[in-house]
Amino acid sequence: MKRFLPFLLPALGLALVCYTLRPTRPASAFDLAGFGQLPTLVNGRVKPLDTVARTSLLMLQGRQRVVTPASSTLEPVAWLLDVFFRPELADTYQTLEIVHPDLLTLLHLTTEAGAGGKRFAYAQLAPRLDELERQAQLAQPVPASERTTFQRAVLQLRDHLVLYRRLQQSLVPPGTTDLLDELRQFEAALPVGIAAARAKAAQQPYDEAALRRVLDAGQRYDALVQNAYLLAVPPPPGATDPHDWRTLGAALLGAFGTGQIDPHALTYAGLARTWRDQSAPAFNDLVRLYRAALADPLASDLRRCAIETRFNAAQPFYTATWLYVLAFLAAVVSWLVWPRGLARSAFWLTVLAFTLTTAGIAVRMWLEGRPPVTNLYSSALFVGWAAVALCLVLEALYRNAVGSVTAGLVGFSTLIIAHHLALGGDTMEMMRAVLDSNFWLATHVVTISLGYSATFLAGILGAIYLLRGALTRSLDQATADALTRMVYGVVGFATVFSFVGTVLGGIWADQSWGRFWGWDPKEN
Repeated sequence: MKRFLPFLLPALGLALVCYTLRPTRPASAFDLAGFGQLPTLVNGRVKPLDTVARTSLLMLQGRQRVVTPASSTLEPVAWLLDVFFRPELADTYQTLEIVHPDLLTLLHLTTEAGAGGKRFAYAQLAPRLDELERQAQLAQPVPASERTTFQRAVLQLRDHLVLYRRLQQSLVPPGTTDLLDELRQFEAALPVGIAAARAKAAQQPYDEAALRRVLDAGQRYDALVQNAYLLAVPPPPGATDPHDWRTLGAALLGAFGTGQIDPHALTYAGLARTWRDQSAPAFNDLVRLYRAALADPLASDLRRCAIETRFNAAQPFYTATWLYVLAFLAAVVSWLVWPRGLARSAFWLTVLAFTLTTAGIAVRMWLEGRPPVTNLYSSALFVGWAAVALCLVLEALYRNAVGSVTAGLVGFSTLIIAHHLALGGDTMEMMRAVLDSNFWLATHVVTISLGYSATFLAGILGAIYLLRGALTRSLDQATADALTRMVYGVVGFATVFSFVGTVLGGIWADQSWGRFWGWDPKEN
């Protein structure tokens, strides 16, 4: 039996991975998964509404789970639907995180009134929003490096409230309870209103009431253009720019030229009615028909959105975090009892976590169409991934559990850092300026990131040497010698990649040197 016990923990870890990758059963009669896969353009990237919901919740409250006042749990997409189409209900959900005590005092709030002592609803903040805006205006001119913690908390909350309100005004004008009925009336009034506008321009008698009706509607839809967070209407047929998406308000204003309401706008208006009425069959039919209508012009976007939604639900990096913790604990305990068996368990747990992280990074690369390092979030992932790969090599060579302990520490810490970086918004946003080049990313950035990974790993190995020698008696001469060789080899690896990444990257970045070597960065 002892031959098989080392594989028990890895088997349990594999079962956990399979559980997270399983197809989930619908938790609602509504086709939330289908709605969540609908594409939209936000901040220059086409992404599913599921990603919009998850990233927005991470920014607002630091987590993706929403608990209603009735103590029921909402999926992120269900929360987003309420924000879009039932804002009066969404205002009661405690999804705005406030932790600064002076800010709580300013808003007349107490920790007892918030979920978990720090999450509050928009309705709880509404009475004091004028004072919050006044404090934000006072803090705005102060240089970022000189702001107090209170001023930073005020500006952060103000930005979160702006995001929340922009989400609410993305698909439905404020105060509208039945957008579909409103659009039907607007379409019926358009011919008379347009005729009245032309008559007025020609200084002829005109129907002032009809003109006022369509102008008032235009002002309401123009507010959607100005305030909408997402661009929900895809490019028109034959458009040459795949990023020529429009807000719903812009699509509605286009009716003044065509005399007809954009069918995409009518679809979202129908979704708004069926969600408010909680009519699951009608909602599901609209989602199915709308996806079918988008299948031809946006086939690749729909496929990417479907895979990204599945990737969001699986949360491979979250699962890998727990696997690294288990690997670390198993490796540390192996220094005390059953060195051979638990060390083997830790190694295979590390292999499993590394494989899962590799798959997650590969999916992100496919979704972005970029090399693995494009921003700070992906840098944290890649640095940890490369360091763990080196740890696996060290453990395979020395088999003393040091590589597994280090891999657990590095993998866990870098994934936690990446999680906190994800609180700033979408982690797959496109790179800008000179870094907006796959060639540049694949040479300089990736190469130098490998140097960072090895440097980070060398520091962790040195810390393990010091702590294990100072706090325990387990550091024998053989282990000390092994750690010395590990640090020496990893530092050499780091030096080579840091040098190559810095020097060659600098040469390639300079156009004159690039042309000297026969390479023009503008053409490659």
